[in-house]
Amino acid sequence: MRDFHLPGRSPVLATSGMCATSHPLAAQAAIDILKSGGNAMDAAIAGAVLLGICEPQMTGIGGDCFVLWSAPDGSIHGLNGSGRAPTALDAADLRAAGEATVPTHSAHAITIPGAIDAFCTLADRVGHLGIDRLLVPAIHYAEAGVPVAPRVAFDWASDQTVLQGAARNAFLINGTAPGKGQIFAAPGQAEVLRRIAKNGRDGFYTGEVAEDMLAALTAAGGKHTAADFAATACTDTTPIRSTYNGIDLVEHPPNGHGATANLMLNILTHFDIAAMDPWGTERTHIEAEAAKLAYDARNRFLADADYTTRLDHMMAPETAAHLAALIDPKRAMPNATTISEQVHKDTIYITVVDRDGMAVSLIYSIFHGFGSGIATDKFGILFQNRGAGFTLEEGHPNELKGGKRPMHTIIPGMLAKENKTFMPFGVMGGAYQPNGHARFVSNLTDFALDPQSAIDAPRAFSDAGNMKVERGYTDTVRADLSDMGHAVSIPDTAIGGAQAIMIRDDGVLEGASDPRKDGCALGY
Repeated sequence: MRDFHLPGRSPVLATSGMCATSHPLAAQAAIDILKSGGNAMDAAIAGAVLLGICEPQMTGIGGDCFVLWSAPDGSIHGLNGSGRAPTALDAADLRAAGEATVPTHSAHAITIPGAIDAFCTLADRVGHLGIDRLLVPAIHYAEAGVPVAPRVAFDWASDQTVLQGAARNAFLINGTAPGKGQIFAAPGQAEVLRRIAKNGRDGFYTGEVAEDMLAALTAAGGKHTAADFAATACTDTTPIRSTYNGIDLVEHPPNGHGATANLMLNILTHFDIAAMDPWGTERTHIEAEAAKLAYDARNRFLADADYTTRLDHMMAPETAAHLAALIDPKRAMPNATTISEQVHKDTIYITVVDRDGMAVSLIYSIFHGFGSGIATDKFGILFQNRGAGFTLEEGHPNELKGGKRPMHTIIPGMLAKENKTFMPFGVMGGAYQPNGHARFVSNLTDFALDPQSAIDAPRAFSDAGNMKVERGYTDTVRADLSDMGHAVSIPDTAIGGAQAIMIRDDGVLEGASDPRKDGCALGY
């Protein structure tokens, strides 16, 4: 139990249904859907699409999604709603043009948006109410406008420089980022959503809306075609899992990088994390070293599922054992790629639980802040830049190829015990997400924290040589980490954001929402 003398959040408790997400309007919309007869999938879709209006710097209809959901019988299912590179694009073209990486804010970084096809498919196959009913809240707020929330305003101001051309008209007010409380509306997107409500996925991937997207992409130098849009289709997947302290961490398989979290926890099993100070130097160091090694494996192996060939190796306990042996408890490793070479010889979140026990874990994103920065002229559809997740390295599993999915950083999560799902959860924050999943599970099991406390706790992340340590840690810990060889910094922006719902044995739902974001958990 938290100390009520100190600022903090209490868990939200309810019995009939629960939503936790990063904006209150989306949480409320999800609860309204549950109350009107929808199930957890209906509610998650309705809330997710609305998040694209409430937090357009994070997500939107020009993005991708991944979904895990559990049925009341305990079975967990997955759906890949990520898009593919245009058929005509190839890494060789960019290498020939002198590029070493996919240009982040170019048309070549834009894969075909996959989320809308996934939402329509899930609404039809799993939901109860139909996509037309689920889009009503987002259509309303896209037309009427949403007061910009504090964290959204902070991110908007930080990311606005990437907006180009029509995107500046659609996402800036009088040429600048809106401040807290200013009203943001997206009437063009409201019209797109009305067409999807009427015609399903064809209202987006064919006809006038698709033509608007193609015109913007062609003008920006893209190789996208009408056939690429029309062929977009989500894919059923089989979730992957590993066990830590008796708890199963269930992740979506590649092209997402959930396997990175599984590997990281497998590495941590070789250390007595529970005996360490939860916010001390030792745990923070060991976690950072495990992350370096797990992310190095990710960079070697993870890609489109059709190209990922060594997932079994990455998930194997003996791989984690070999990697754990490389960690020096007293010294930071300078280069995980070089150190681990011998081991490897041979990539926006909402969760809902309904009264019948269905749990949905859904993550939906445009990648970088405001994605590619490119939007369409007529409807103001902002494109993701997921193609920046490809490599141009010839022969790599994640090499850019036409019709291929890139390695993704967004991952929904589920926790289960004895084949029974008890907690859908997710951690936003780009590359941090697998580290965030591993830390969340460790907080719950090694230190017996409740979900809200596990989310509130301070975070650190070794990211491309920069050891980011939140202000929640002491200066002593930062100094100790620096002495061990870490390049320590205090990040300007809090690391990530998380949401979770625990399904307790007594049937009560316990929701938790990250104070690093504007959102909340709501139940009834």
